[in-house]
Amino acid sequence: MSRATITWLAGPVARARTREPFRLREAVRVGTRELPGEVVRMDTGEIVVQIFEDTTGLRPGDAIEGTGQPLGIRLGPALLGGIFDGLMRSLDTAGGACAFEFVPEARAGEALAAGSAFGQARAAGAAPGRAQSCLVPPGAGGEVTWIAAPGEYADDAIVAKLRGADGRPIELAMSHFWPVRTPRPVAERLASDEPLVTGQRLLDSFFPVALGGKAAIPGGFGTGKTVLLEALAKACNADVIVYLGCGERGNEMAGVLDEFPRLEDPRTGRPLRERTVVIANTSNMPVAAREASIYTAVTVAEYFRDQGLAVALMADSTSRWAEALREVSGRLGELPGEGAYPTYLSSRIADFYERAAKVRTLGGAVGSVTLLGSVSPPSGDFSEPVTSHTRRYVRSFWALDTRRAQARFYPAVDPLQSYAEEADAMAAWWQRVYSELPAGARRAASGANEWLELRRRFLTLLEDQARLERMARIIGKDALPASQRLALFCADLLNDAVLRQSAFSPVDRYAGPKRQAAMMRLVAHFIEQAEAALARGVAPERIAAMAVVRPIARMGEEVAEGELERFAALEARMESEFAALEAGEAARAA
Repeated sequence: MSRATITWLAGPVARARTREPFRLREAVRVGTRELPGEVVRMDTGEIVVQIFEDTTGLRPGDAIEGTGQPLGIRLGPALLGGIFDGLMRSLDTAGGACAFEFVPEARAGEALAAGSAFGQARAAGAAPGRAQSCLVPPGAGGEVTWIAAPGEYADDAIVAKLRGADGRPIELAMSHFWPVRTPRPVAERLASDEPLVTGQRLLDSFFPVALGGKAAIPGGFGTGKTVLLEALAKACNADVIVYLGCGERGNEMAGVLDEFPRLEDPRTGRPLRERTVVIANTSNMPVAAREASIYTAVTVAEYFRDQGLAVALMADSTSRWAEALREVSGRLGELPGEGAYPTYLSSRIADFYERAAKVRTLGGAVGSVTLLGSVSPPSGDFSEPVTSHTRRYVRSFWALDTRRAQARFYPAVDPLQSYAEEADAMAAWWQRVYSELPAGARRAASGANEWLELRRRFLTLLEDQARLERMARIIGKDALPASQRLALFCADLLNDAVLRQSAFSPVDRYAGPKRQAAMMRLVAHFIEQAEAALARGVAPERIAAMAVVRPIARMGEEVAEGELERFAALEARMESEFAALEAGEAARAA
């Protein structure tokens, strides 16, 4: 075991004189309290260690002992449903399962490759939860010489033995160790042509993120980043949710920890906690542990991905993680870059987001990790280093706007600053959704993709709205031509009917793809009818006064999931009122 003696200490950083050799990124134990730490720099006869706990009481002369292993965590069935700190130490006062029902899936004499499943594990007791695969760790594999009988075992108990290709015996438990800074290997990275369905219309229908993709959610204070991430965690169609509170305030994480155990999974009717891992590393916890927490979270996500599951990782927020990098870098005396962040900030952000992917695992299954990271730019300045570097590596950018949030418009995503680079790749998936809707009056032109057509038209309308509102502030809205007044009204209707969505509404907190498509189609048909009525001489103010406008604006709250036939009834009512409006206009003209 390698040993060193502390010679200098500053906050979470210590310098130590070595007695035996250490390795870079080796996990260490510091002082009599055996505080966890990691070697971050090496020199002749000296190491620099970052310490993941409060260093009060440490002093020069205290010992540092190496573990011989890199900083890592144990991955196994005890993770799902648990609440942990940034180093994956349990914070669950209720206590998680300590024994698991093991069901073998391999037999003696069978050859198992790395990444293969050799059994199933399920929490023992009255509420067993979901079954999880027990995996052969990457780098292992061989012929099964013994496997345990079905029964209850601790997650670190030996339940199988292999003979490696070199004849070396290999022991397998339901859990295994993995270094957090090393991405878990895969057989192949795959292109993704389907979105992660979040249930938020503004995101799914306008700025989708691919399953296995990466998205950033930048926004200033009070714009709703945490509420939006929590809404995505509750409603998205991922099999497993990893929720990381990285440097956020304790009261925000307390709300998550209080609410998640009581929520019901809408897909299964069972507690949502059964498919959730919560990692809480709040702002009052040691700063160095915050830096490590983002790697532990993505390692946990990759572990469930390797079981052939779709995993969504919500990191709130990557700005606090970058601030931890800045703190430790300053203690190390490194030359600062822009905003006093370390010069390697960009590469660290890239390393994190590059671990998002849809893959074929070593075991042959298809799994994915989708990364959703919030960013907290000071004063909402998107040109600051963390935001500007992040947008280089993400494919979907959901910019939260302070003015929309102050107007109580949620989600406060600005459709003119946001973008999704993979929207075209999602077009075929969305076209299948539209093709399954009941026949409606509004259809795309032959050979066109209806979703792309509607998305493009609505974004153009919102851009026109911003331009016309600037003009109206100068000359007055009443001075605008009728066509421009109608465009402003239609844009307002689009915002109220489609883009606005309450995370606290029992009806509208989630909108499935078919419901989103039906709402977009109905609003598009209304706009077409309104433009046709305007061409026949109907004033925009009379169109805005139609009785059907309010039910369309509130259809998100009034038409629930599974009630698509009500959209057809609303469309028929709309056409009837337009016909009556135009008939009345013709009678007056006569």
